[in-house]
Amino acid sequence: MTYKKKPSWLRMPTMGSEKAAEVRSILRKYSLDTVCRQARCPNLGHCFQRGTATFLILGNHCTRSCRYCAIEHYDGTPGIPDANEPDRVAFASSEMNLRYVVITSVTRDDLQDGGAGHFAKTVKAVKRRLPDALIEVLTPDFQGSNDSLRIIADAEPDVFNHNLETVERLFPAVRPEASYGTSLNVIESYGKMSPVTPLKSGIMLGLGETETEIRKSLKNLRERGVTMLTLGQYLQPTQSHWPVHRYLTPEEFNEWKDEALSFGFTSVASGPLVRSSFHADENYRG
Repeated sequence: MTYKKKPSWLRMPTMGSEKAAEVRSILRKYSLDTVCRQARCPNLGHCFQRGTATFLILGNHCTRSCRYCAIEHYDGTPGIPDANEPDRVAFASSEMNLRYVVITSVTRDDLQDGGAGHFAKTVKAVKRRLPDALIEVLTPDFQGSNDSLRIIADAEPDVFNHNLETVERLFPAVRPEASYGTSLNVIESYGKMSPVTPLKSGIMLGLGETETEIRKSLKNLRERGVTMLTLGQYLQPTQSHWPVHRYLTPEEFNEWKDEALSFGFTSVASGPLVRSSFHADENYRG
């Protein structure tokens, strides 16, 4: 069933405050985009007020068209990656005085390495500018390429994040150009390449999954070495996207957090408005 009216606990935060205006100004100054804006994240105002943002690199059009995602699909070739973007991300991170930097991207199946090299350059640029900052990368699946994953691992980010997003049964409908098995293999492979790097993943709830299917996905993630987990409510970006099956209550999210911890996850952020990079610095600290 689709509920058209959002419950009270999903009220969107405002975008006010001097700090939020400062963040928007820095992003404009360096011509940078954020997944906060492109994915219509409900926490955009809240995170900007905290002085944080999740950088979206490699353009703002995706070569895939997942049915849950608000980022625009591009039928042609999105274009050559901007060679200056890694330095702009680094300068913006410095001006925002970030101590925890989250970098994500659109999926770029048109590139031979899926954009891994650009990710690595961005990580290295931020490290040069902010040597004491922690860096989390939230990557696409790179079509399962171990060569691309090795490029990321060699850049030595502090956290590797790849979202599972949904349960196995819903994958073909919700993520038709991706694969549940590939996503799990990406996480496992990266863990073997960089065993000291924490692995992180996230699942959206409310797309029509069952409790049994959620538990199976949690088990699958733990078996691949994931220790950091995010669980959040799926919100339908537009009427043409996958419908919300139901809205879970805050109490249900608390119960899922307790259950996830019992699976062995060491850090679990679970709540209606939780997203993969929401309070990522706090999630890192557990």
